[in-house]
Amino acid sequence: MQKRHLDRALYFQEQTYTTETYVIPFIERRKAITPDVSILEIGCGEGGNLKPFLDRGCPVTGIDLSEGKIEAAEKLFASHPRREQATFICRDIYEVERLDRQFDVILLRDVIEHIPGQEKFMPFIRRFLKPDGVVFVAFPPWRNPFGGHQQICRNKLISHMPYIHLLPKALYRKCLAAAGENVQEMLEIRATGISLERFFSIVKKGNYRIDEAKLYFINPNYEIKFGLKPRTLAGMFDIPYLRNFWTTCGYFLLSNR
Repeated sequence: MQKRHLDRALYFQEQTYTTETYVIPFIERRKAITPDVSILEIGCGEGGNLKPFLDRGCPVTGIDLSEGKIEAAEKLFASHPRREQATFICRDIYEVERLDRQFDVILLRDVIEHIPGQEKFMPFIRRFLKPDGVVFVAFPPWRNPFGGHQQICRNKLISHMPYIHLLPKALYRKCLAAAGENVQEMLEIRATGISLERFFSIVKKGNYRIDEAKLYFINPNYEIKFGLKPRTLAGMFDIPYLRNFWTTCGYFLLSNR
């Protein structure tokens, strides 16, 4: 397992850097991020994605299922000069019927690929979005080299093996078990993995419009992780279905239709 998956403070810093450098400029193609813009992140973890928005004076709210991560967020933000503008909630999003406001921006960064029932999820979160608000979504398509999140595995061979998650389920299970991995966790990731085409279908059925889209051959997050400059997917490789195998991340900005 890579150090970043154990060192949550390092992971927080990586999230903060990528959001400040790449996510906010992407959102600002459609919506300026000013102090009066409210931000909701679902699956916020320790809140690394929210810090750049709070730094700009935006009121931010983060929701996550993990009590430990929410507790860590509270500690990491305790000394922030705008701490009173940050709210952290430990709860299943489906149990949240309403919040104290609707939001200008909803963040779903590396989250949708972990959520069961994505067809239900996207229409559900609309209740938290202002009529003129936007939803930022970033995720790794399931069929990309490490779309199975095998990089979180402790076994060095498994964690560095591209496309192993695409093996037939029974064979994949045996490989994970032989390597001493958490089979249930990895199969849950497999069960919720999402392709680009399925995402587009969910967006359309959920009555959203895609206002901005960018597919990356080299994920923006790889800059701080590996020192690799982000590279968008060349047009000649943007082939439906096949692009899932070499797109490491997609950025999307959605609005109400």
